[in-house]
Amino acid sequence: MGDNTRNIALVVPLALALMGPAAAQEPAEATMRPPMAGTRLDVIASGEVSAVPDIATIGAGVVTQAATAATAMSDNARRTAATVAAIRKAGVADRDIQTTAISLNPQYRYADNQPPVITGYQASSRVSVRFRDIKAAGPILDSLVAAGANQIDGPALSIDRPEPLLDQAREKAIAAARARAALYARAAGLRVTRIVAISEGSYDAIPRPMQMMMARAKESADSSIEAGEQKVAISVSVTFELN
Repeated sequence: MGDNTRNIALVVPLALALMGPAAAQEPAEATMRPPMAGTRLDVIASGEVSAVPDIATIGAGVVTQAATAATAMSDNARRTAATVAAIRKAGVADRDIQTTAISLNPQYRYADNQPPVITGYQASSRVSVRFRDIKAAGPILDSLVAAGANQIDGPALSIDRPEPLLDQAREKAIAAARARAALYARAAGLRVTRIVAISEGSYDAIPRPMQMMMARAKESADSSIEAGEQKVAISVSVTFELN
């Protein structure tokens, strides 16, 4: 019994020593964020910055049909290779060319009270092309059609490096939140004492609407893409203390 009592006596001070730093940490953290003594005001504000997009992403597809699956696939592979070669010849880097889909589907003929009959096969492939020179994208589209692409859609315009623009939008959002808080404070006969908390909300790149582009006959006018402007927006939630 004497040994057990001595062991318990040793364990209890050790446990208290281990708990000591954790127990002391809570009051310290509490003193870092003093309780709000005044009126709480929560404001959600946003900031926007406009810039010219510098990236255009376009989908180029090749669809072929043949009596057999092998012929449909081989024809499709040949025309797709010619399309990709035209893209590379135009100066587009390999990192900006990505195959996004390859498919082969049987084509059926249907008749009343008869099982469907396979009449041939349709093969399709699709590549996504990212253009870093938007002005050069239009003429390249025409060369893709000449090389064998018969489905083209897009473009999706974007900003390659949005982070500096986002920082500008953040500054505008905080300024808007401060101005709104000052307005509420004046209306209530109070003043803004401090910012208690800030949290960042959603980020949006608002593109300029673009019509879908489809493959056109060679005798039509050359394709062109106008970049326009794109808005980068961000929202923040700010908690103020009013007194």
